[in-house]
Amino acid sequence: MKKATILLFLLCSIVSFSQQEVLINTKASIVNWKGSMLFSFGGHHGTVNFKEGKIIKTNNKITGGTFTVDMTSLINTGGDYSEDLVKHLKDEDFFNVKKYSTAKLVITKVEYQKNGRLKMHANLSIKEITKPILFEAKLNSDGTKLEAKFKIDRTDWNILYGAKGVVKVKDYAISDAIEFDVIVFFGEDKC
Repeated sequence: MKKATILLFLLCSIVSFSQQEVLINTKASIVNWKGSMLFSFGGHHGTVNFKEGKIIKTNNKITGGTFTVDMTSLINTGGDYSEDLVKHLKDEDFFNVKKYSTAKLVITKVEYQKNGRLKMHANLSIKEITKPILFEAKLNSDGTKLEAKFKIDRTDWNILYGAKGVVKVKDYAISDAIEFDVIVFFGEDKC
């Protein structure tokens, strides 16, 4: 009788602890970026594509995830000198895409807030430098789309070109902050 009770308890524990991986739709999901001048008007914005990604759900709640961005897909969608700017951003001065072709975000902890809002703790790896970040995200009501906005200090990832501590003339300084507006769709890619 004791063995049957222990076996039943173990079976119930396994069933109640349901974990699943949900792949993102890499064709529909996008990372929007924005950079700006520090002491003058102007800036640029564009996109970069996901290479792959997934979230981990435990008991139907997001508890983790891993997202890889294809840095070679970086484009500029606003501002002047689009081709020159993209080449410059992919060069060693910024992201050094030849050497570091991907960036990665790993969600380490998720705190559920009100109205579908989530506080996400993550590790962001750019140029093989990993730093913790914290940001808020919103999950839509049917759980098929996640949106997040956050900023990083690019100098934490050794992206120093035009940084305020490096440039001598302040009018040429580029903001150390890079803004991200991320939209992730879950489900299979549809082509």
